[in-house]
Amino acid sequence: MKDFLILTETFQLSQWEWFLALLAAFTLGIAKSGLKGISIIIVTLMALVFGSKASTGIILPLLLVGDVMAVIYYRKHTQWKYLWRLLPWMMLGVIFGAYVGKDLPEATFKMGMAIIILISVIIMYWWEKRDSKVVPTQWWFAGIMGTLAGFTTMIGNLAGAFSNIFFLAMRLPKNEFIGTAAWLFLLINIFKLPFHIFSWGTITPSTIAVDIRLSLGIVAGFFVGVRIISWIKDYQYRKLILALTAMGAILIFLRN
Repeated sequence: MKDFLILTETFQLSQWEWFLALLAAFTLGIAKSGLKGISIIIVTLMALVFGSKASTGIILPLLLVGDVMAVIYYRKHTQWKYLWRLLPWMMLGVIFGAYVGKDLPEATFKMGMAIIILISVIIMYWWEKRDSKVVPTQWWFAGIMGTLAGFTTMIGNLAGAFSNIFFLAMRLPKNEFIGTAAWLFLLINIFKLPFHIFSWGTITPSTIAVDIRLSLGIVAGFFVGVRIISWIKDYQYRKLILALTAMGAILIFLRN
């Protein structure tokens, strides 16, 4: 217990910062239950507490906890053929992101994350406003979406917008969408682990100790999300997420 407290105290977080981190973990649990589109809020909160680049190493083990829960809960709904179309391209994007992001200065990293968030908002807004929902399903479409998703998930755990567009294009029903995405992100987040541990050095005993404290928030959020996913109104939810996402990007820009 003493060693654990020493590790967590290295971050010197205030009570308000711990609250924000727990809120992010709780929101992550909700997101992993199937309420897609709120990952940007998690990234924004974690970046405000821990810093843009350091937060990626804090978030990744928490994502894996949520991924495992989602895979177990939605295991009967996975559509493997769509997963295999996207996964290799995402891995390619992760490798590119690991190379580009390794030596980026904190200020540049922060700006890049904010730009990615704003682009994600624009993409989601554009998708919702289109009169036609027809999206190309050729191999190059999976290649573009997968590479962008892999790059953004490595740089800032922000693959959701691009992977969501791909799965929406495939016309997957709700449970199949969630179940396929759950396995996809479990595999891709495991693939990211060595880069964070050995290349970026963003996962350490100190970050794991923080993750242990935050993990209960994920469990609570997941079960809350499972309960509300069946009755939430999509059009109201998406409008709220778009507004909060844009605000989060602005906060990252303004953060000193």
